[in-house]
Amino acid sequence: VQLQASGGGLVQPGGSMRLSCVASGRIFMIKDMGWYRQAPGKQRELVAVITGGGSTNFADSVKGRFAISRENVKNTVYLQMNSLKPEDTAVYYCHAEIQRQGSVYLIDYWGQGTQVTVSS
Repeated sequence: VQLQASGGGLVQPGGSMRLSCVASGRIFMIKDMGWYRQAPGKQRELVAVITGGGSTNFADSVKGRFAISRENVKNTVYLQMNSLKPEDTAVYYCHAEIQRQGSVYLIDYWGQGTQVTVSS
């Protein structure tokens, strides 16, 4: 099982960007999916999470600007980022709790990280 994130890059303040993350492999079920970020010199922090049932939760710093969604049939989670600010600059990591085929356990998986830079 692996997670593959895409969609990062450079964007101007006030701009928008969408990140995608696809889970692949011998997957039986995916529970929560989400995005974390880590800025230089800071700890990794939760940005947004979405449950299998579609409930969402966001960090206070991104509420009203970011949206998270998922397509269960594609094992994909998206992060739509609007009104981006320089302080949103970070490496963004996708995360998923996955039960593999033939297993009864939920395991945490992480994507490789994608750089988002907000700068003029």
